Amino acid sequence: MDIIYVLVPLSLLLLAIAIGIFFWAVKSGQFDDMDSPAHKILFDDDDDLPRQKDSSKDSSDNH
Repeated sequence: MDIIYVLVPLSLLLLAIAIGIFFWAVKSGQFDDMDSPAHKILFDDDDDLPRQKDSSKDSSDNH
């Protein structure tokens, strides 16, 4: 029976820490956009890559 006097306050302390971490995560924006990161993999990003110059064309045009 004496262990209850230790376990109840300990469990309330752990609960308060968990709630505090949850509210910190919400306040810092961890749960703002949950859908977009999962859909980003479906988009084709090949158009966003910078094009490299062909050095053989540039050197032949200069001569």
